[in-house]
Amino acid sequence: MVKDSYLVGLIGAGIGPSLSPVLHEREADRQGLRYLYRRIDIDELGVAPDAVGELVRAARDLGFDGLNITHPCKQLVIEHLDALAPQAEALGAVNTVVFDDGRAVGHNTDVTGFAASFARGLPDAPLERVVQWGAGGAGAAVAHAMLTLGAGHLTVVDALPDRAAELAAGLNRHFGPGRAVAAAPDDRLPALLGGADGVVHATPTGMAAHPGLPFAADSLRPGLWVAEVVYRPLETELVRAAREAGCAVLDGGGMAVFQAADAFRLFTGREPDSVRMLADIEELAGAAGAAPVPS
Repeated sequence: MVKDSYLVGLIGAGIGPSLSPVLHEREADRQGLRYLYRRIDIDELGVAPDAVGELVRAARDLGFDGLNITHPCKQLVIEHLDALAPQAEALGAVNTVVFDDGRAVGHNTDVTGFAASFARGLPDAPLERVVQWGAGGAGAAVAHAMLTLGAGHLTVVDALPDRAAELAAGLNRHFGPGRAVAAAPDDRLPALLGGADGVVHATPTGMAAHPGLPFAADSLRPGLWVAEVVYRPLETELVRAAREAGCAVLDGGGMAVFQAADAFRLFTGREPDSVRMLADIEELAGAAGAAPVPS
């Protein structure tokens, strides 16, 4: 049912600087909607990530229309939902929950958001061999997006080798044998990047709370494209180093906008204007400087 008043929220840790609330509320204002977007920060509440189930139930009971879910709850929330959309089930990660007739249904707009951003920002990028750094909730979405976009072979690197191996195995089950392999972040990384067409970064490194580079800048070279998921700042240390090295670069702003637009559509049944939202993110992220934001 399409209506004109909505209450939604974001559950995650350290989400104070998130731009999701203002992205949603600005678009709602332009469409003449009453739209209140609340942050539900587990750090401020002093609760553990596994409290996400209680928070989802409370939001449903309080009349919320839906929730966005971010780090570190995207995978933990699944067991507390009544149903999953096919894409969320395949990913094993949820970033959007819609309350429908008392049921909590999980979706994932990270994969569609990243795919739309990549197609827009790096439309001619070669995709035969891609390295991805990060195998968490956002990493799972980005990996599915890359293989859906046509990446021939994806190497997943993570500080937790078992997590990388689990993601690679799931990708091979879904997309076919041999499409993905796991690797540890060891001395072989320069060789992996040396033979790759591009690299996707899908960890919190680069946020203010997690400054720095995910890997050494001397691994970057002209001809390698670099895609980032962190969007505040839009120019992370990785984005800056990649540009200086002569790489084609995609910052995290597009993914933030397109996943938000998809979530807005799920919450309201209305079509968002992603062009206006892209202008919003440029203005808002630029004005905010180097504050952190989970995707």
